[in-house]
Amino acid sequence: MTYIMNMSTASILHENVTDKQNVRSKLNDNGRIVIPAEIRSRMGIKPGDTLFLTLEGDVLKVESQMARIRRIQESMRALIPGDRLLSDELIADRREEARREMEEWLG
Repeated sequence: MTYIMNMSTASILHENVTDKQNVRSKLNDNGRIVIPAEIRSRMGIKPGDTLFLTLEGDVLKVESQMARIRRIQESMRALIPGDRLLSDELIADRREEARREMEEWLG
């Protein structure tokens, strides 16, 4: 195993690690790549988890399902005021709809 010394951070890194965010990997004959354990840990992913791959230009981005859910939730929070509960609005709408249906049924 070869190690390199990064003098700017005074840390020792494995030969495939170019910095703490970038790792070199190879595509095997089956089209698979290995995501190193440290990156899997930082991403919170484990074998069997669903991952989303996005090609942006010539850059492949990998996102866990939970990260995608959190990102979508954050984008929705920006659209909805904090004091508003959509679940309460949905329940009120359904009750009003049921009331109208009952009135129509009873004539």
